[in-house]
Amino acid sequence: MGDESRTWRPNQFTQELFGCEINFRFPVIKLLDYQQRWSELEASRNPFATVVMAHLKALETRNQANERKESKLTLIRQLYERGYQREEIINLFKFIDWMMILPTELEAEFEQELIRYEEERRMPYITSIERRGLERGLERGLERGLERGTRQGLLEAIELDLEFKFGSEGLSILPEISQLEDVNQLREILRALKTVNNLSELRAVYRLDDDSAN
Repeated sequence: MGDESRTWRPNQFTQELFGCEINFRFPVIKLLDYQQRWSELEASRNPFATVVMAHLKALETRNQANERKESKLTLIRQLYERGYQREEIINLFKFIDWMMILPTELEAEFEQELIRYEEERRMPYITSIERRGLERGLERGLERGLERGTRQGLLEAIELDLEFKFGSEGLSILPEISQLEDVNQLREILRALKTVNNLSELRAVYRLDDDSAN
């Protein structure tokens, strides 16, 4: 259980109906209990130990942004020190990043410190994942748009976002998007890239627009 109460520990479920009764008893595991076993978590190479530590630190630093930033950096450094593989590091980072959200200004500081750390270790795994890629892709594409025209800038931003979010598969639909002339339609695609989960959902955005126009 991941709640903040140390005393709430439901261990059974009972239901009665028409004179019949069902009663289930079950063991309870509280993540808060692991605060007393922090050294064990730090020593463990089990990825779940990192998940538990991120959860506990998120609760502990809820109103302490600076402490959260430092705790977040510490947990991420431990991913490297434990010798995890690249994919394990990226997946665990995504969980930590989602669990331990920082204010915008501290997020920028966190990212710079993370970049320096990865450069020191020569392992740029995390700073190249899609969230940062999406943000940078949008910025770079829109900046170029000022010089080369709005449409071309939007296409470049879409190209970067497609690659960062979906990889080579995402780039496979770029030719059909490049055929679109409507700047507003391209803006819709760029906005949709922030929320769609797959290429089918993205295609639905501009194909729906085409159907409406017809």
